[in-house]
Amino acid sequence: MPTTPQHCPGFSNFKHLKSFNCKCPKCGEEKEIFSDEFDKTHTCGSCGEEIDFTQCTLEGEA
Repeated sequence: MPTTPQHCPGFSNFKHLKSFNCKCPKCGEEKEIFSDEFDKTHTCGSCGEEIDFTQCTLEGEA
């Protein structure tokens, strides 16, 4: 009987990520963004407005 791993392969690469919830400045829609994605531009899935990372709040470690 094979053993089941305690976590997904590659998990150790992501265990220190932090999750941030960002609200769209235009419509207020929330988007979850991880700490390794700050170098990317994110837009609201609802209205298309660019999300300002200074408005993000830390939700905890992912």
